[in-house]
Amino acid sequence: MLFRQIKDVGDNFSYIIADTCSREAAVVDPSFNVRAIVRVLEDFRLKLKYVICTHGHFDHIAEVDFFKTRFNSKVLAHKLSTMEKDIELDDGSVIDLGSIRIRVIHTPGHTEDSICLLVDNKLLTGDTLFVGGCGRTDLPGGDPRKLYHSLFNKLLLLDDSVEVYPGHDYGSAPSSTIGLEKMTNEVLKKRSIEEFLGFIQTP
Repeated sequence: MLFRQIKDVGDNFSYIIADTCSREAAVVDPSFNVRAIVRVLEDFRLKLKYVICTHGHFDHIAEVDFFKTRFNSKVLAHKLSTMEKDIELDDGSVIDLGSIRIRVIHTPGHTEDSICLLVDNKLLTGDTLFVGGCGRTDLPGGDPRKLYHSLFNKLLLLDDSVEVYPGHDYGSAPSSTIGLEKMTNEVLKKRSIEEFLGFIQTP
């Protein structure tokens, strides 16, 4: 498997996942990183099959149409997303990319359509979980109760060795692990849902 974390402009991360045998590739959250993404696709002679969006905020989908048109690829997003898409995803959906299987985890809270993607031992968390933080819940579609469930009853049930790759470069490092975030991320401190709501909504 070829896996690349890309940050060319600003603090948005984009990702490329590809099967090195079939050369089928997926781009996750194209955002503003067009030049760097195209360079990797061309350098490795990859066939872009899918553009996958972790949620519908503009800074993650800004260049979706460019990649769909230029590479004749299909756009994938959660079924609750209002963006134009070719394939709807749901919790537990599996995306086949050559021999690679990408599992979809629906993680509402930052937005209703937020998803994370688990491929091998790598978790692409979009704006649900950052290194040292989490996504905002005060924007349209945000819900701190749902974020609590997504974090504590979904993501934190994954193995501690799972690598965390967020949608933004907001933390002390570009990636982490579930185990390290449990130990160091104040958002993930063990709390009741009432305590979490008080913490997350404190200015």
